[in-house]
Amino acid sequence: MQQEQKPVPPGMRVLVVCDKLQEASAVGRASRNLLQDLQNHGVERVLAASVDEGRAILDSEPHLIAVVLDWDLSRVEDHAPAVSLLEAVRAKNASLPIFLLAERDDAAQIPVAVMRQADEFIWLLDDTMEFVSERIVAAGRRYREQLLPPMFAALVKFTRGAEYSWHTPGHTGGTAFLRSPVGRMFYDYFGEPIFRADLSISVGELGSLLDHSGPIGAGERYAAHVFGADRTYYGTNGTSTSNRVVMMASVARGQIVLADRNCHKSIEHGLSMTGGVPVYLRPYRNHLGLIGPIPPAAFSAQAIAANIAQSPLAAGVTEKPALAIVTNSTYDGLCYNAARVEELLGDSVDRVLFDEAWFGYARFNPLYADRFAMRGEPATAKRDGPTIFATQSTHKLLAALSQGSMIHLREGRVKAEHVRFNEAFMMHATTSPQYAIIASNDVSAAMMDGAGGRLLTGEAIAEAISFRQTMARLQTDFAAQGQWFFKLWQPELVRDGGTAVAFADAPAALLAEEQKCWMLEPDADWHGFPALEPGYCMLDPIKVTLATPGIFPGGRLAEDGIPALLLTAYLAEHGITAEKTTNFSILFLFSIGVTRGKWGSLVNALLDFKRDYDANAPLARTMPVFTQSNPVAYGALGLRELAQAMFGAMRRTRIPELLQEAYNFLPAPAMTPAAAYDLLVRGEGRGEVLAGLSGGVAATSIVPYPPGIPLVMPGESLGAEDGPVLGYLAALQEFDRLFPAFAHDTHGIEAVNGEYQGMRF
Repeated sequence: MQQEQKPVPPGMRVLVVCDKLQEASAVGRASRNLLQDLQNHGVERVLAASVDEGRAILDSEPHLIAVVLDWDLSRVEDHAPAVSLLEAVRAKNASLPIFLLAERDDAAQIPVAVMRQADEFIWLLDDTMEFVSERIVAAGRRYREQLLPPMFAALVKFTRGAEYSWHTPGHTGGTAFLRSPVGRMFYDYFGEPIFRADLSISVGELGSLLDHSGPIGAGERYAAHVFGADRTYYGTNGTSTSNRVVMMASVARGQIVLADRNCHKSIEHGLSMTGGVPVYLRPYRNHLGLIGPIPPAAFSAQAIAANIAQSPLAAGVTEKPALAIVTNSTYDGLCYNAARVEELLGDSVDRVLFDEAWFGYARFNPLYADRFAMRGEPATAKRDGPTIFATQSTHKLLAALSQGSMIHLREGRVKAEHVRFNEAFMMHATTSPQYAIIASNDVSAAMMDGAGGRLLTGEAIAEAISFRQTMARLQTDFAAQGQWFFKLWQPELVRDGGTAVAFADAPAALLAEEQKCWMLEPDADWHGFPALEPGYCMLDPIKVTLATPGIFPGGRLAEDGIPALLLTAYLAEHGITAEKTTNFSILFLFSIGVTRGKWGSLVNALLDFKRDYDANAPLARTMPVFTQSNPVAYGALGLRELAQAMFGAMRRTRIPELLQEAYNFLPAPAMTPAAAYDLLVRGEGRGEVLAGLSGGVAATSIVPYPPGIPLVMPGESLGAEDGPVLGYLAALQEFDRLFPAFAHDTHGIEAVNGEYQGMRF
């Protein structure tokens, strides 16, 4: 009795590259029969008659289950077209099944290298096409099944089982929503699979996030292999929580923490929770207000010892610092030589946390060699240095759902045993995790595994370089005409061999492959950070900072300028949302989802802004939504008039200058963040306007957004009314009163009727 065939899953597509389908020959007839039988099996056929067509389809069809390739394509004697396409497939995907169409007489001439790259051979005039098509479908099924990483595979299998749910969540696979009109709208919007995958920890088949068992534990072990860690832990509440887990596992009350002052607020929260004593490592800032690297000298054992000795909070602490925290890469895309940082810190601390929230892709492209925490392979890793942690937001620049995060760990001389570490993990992990977030971590790891990681990161880098070179050429062309245009923050010259060439003219392959093109060389004018070592820090090409006119290197303001806040508002009206905006800079992220069409729209919008600015076009036409929301303040103005008014206010209030002063000044600590938080919970502290904050101690952190870096930490002195901190906040307050639609967002400060208020002790 013949075994019943499994139905073919929808969307199974096979690429057939053959130029003989229209021929009346035996080969043509056999090829057509194969196509017909694939169709009978429910498989979609995607046809190509040349190498170029095949390559184009490979780039646009990520869900192919197999490739059928004519070995005699174009009837070239050396079979170069077929070999070329075979190599192209393998460069993109090492496991996609490839069937080589050939005649039996060709068998002896097929090179060994080709035989190793192809999975099977189809002898066109020997095998029946029904048999061949079944082989292709079976190989495609195996391929799809092995694509799924452990946890996601188990989740798919479970949710397809159509079991009745007698556990939480209460919507029971989505059926509860079907009992209500608004619930039905919610159900229809998201679709059934998301609800069937929203499960309870009671589902033992999927394992546990808390004890890292079953498919969830297998997924974490798989991710550790992909990301080069000894152990990996999946997070479902972002890298904010992942950072706090590492800190809770590493720092006891009263122990010193060497904390990058360019830290995310989750580090401050970790200090409040652990009772750690912060000793800060201060990074540079440049004329654009961009936060640079911590200078290498600050990481030396001598500098750290001196820093600790000068801290009143660390008086009497004799223990070695428990943890050092370094942001890598920075928000603006500056990444350290991580090996050098570890070497410098090694004498001072036994555990180092690299906050790599924005850098989870670095391992998968050689352009970032030595720039990230989990370098090389665990089996050959150095073990006599610090234990290394890396926290990564897989949802930021990889492809996980929001809140997806991972903690990677490499053991050093002082172990971070799983049992102890997991106690901290369980303090912060919910007992009701979102399985879709866990699965998206799993899938993000699978997307980076093998050739996929190099391909996806390479495409993102290539698109960023294309955009950068396009903008550089436009800027050069406009400058030659005596006109202004936006600049990108990047080197103006790069070296091709021994020759210096303009960035716009450099070979794209050179920019994509050579770190030297992106290095912050010591004292180079373009980056504005002094006293760096050669090779110490490089700019990540996918984090693109656009600079608006108005400020010179060194920080001096021009006579005229365009505040970046205005350009951001203009772009928003054109459907373009930037990542971060400061006084004269805007950050755009070229993630793995960016396309040429997407960045082309950005270029067009920037050219439109220049046209409208030069013509002083009415805001009512260029920014209608903005103007309708603020008709009295802006309804009668042109674009250039508003830019000049805003820039004039920035000059008068000295905002860029005061920003530098505020961040170059380290407030005196009166108490630890933990002690300040204790007082806050006890109800101490009071709200005051800026004048009333003078002479006080901050009860909460003050964090201007963007970039979200603390200006003042809890327990630090706020200083005098005209001092660096309160003086800068007063300038922002004045600007916000003049331009309410462009008000600054400062956490820890509340604007009440145009007046800033904060909390003090």
